[in-house]
Amino acid sequence: MEDNLLRVGVISSTHGVRGEVKVFPTTDDLNRFKKLKQVILDTGKEKIDLEVEGCKFFKQFAILKFKGIDNINDIEKYKGKDLLVTRENAVELKEGEFFIVDLVGCTAVTEEGEELGTLTEVIQTGANDVFVIQTKDRKEILLPYIDQCILNIDIEAKKITAHLMPGLVD
Repeated sequence: MEDNLLRVGVISSTHGVRGEVKVFPTTDDLNRFKKLKQVILDTGKEKIDLEVEGCKFFKQFAILKFKGIDNINDIEKYKGKDLLVTRENAVELKEGEFFIVDLVGCTAVTEEGEELGTLTEVIQTGANDVFVIQTKDRKEILLPYIDQCILNIDIEAKKITAHLMPGLVD
């Protein structure tokens, strides 16, 4: 995915016959859809700019209506496709918050400077996120994103400094 585009959701299905879609959110804050005015639909072949005309909620889904799409047949073919926003339209991050796309690819090192590996995935558990670090010999180290373990994240340097708590590594 392009560095300046962030995924906010995936079209899961149509909703009704007037062109509305159910969107599974890939953002932490479902309410961010209320303020969303523009999205980019990634069809796999092209990216289409869409204006959000309406938003409501159903269970864990956002129900979106796009300007100019008024029929189920016009939107049905986009089921499973990503909705993206530019970084300028992304939510503002608080201190200590990062976009997952910015963390993936960072090098993890110990507080002594020893390289552990590369962050390949962030698992969101509900209690705290877990960083999946792949070592050079293709093993995985799971680091909880808690203050006692993750000491520093430098996005510009693509570096995460970690304290290895007992039991985290064989």
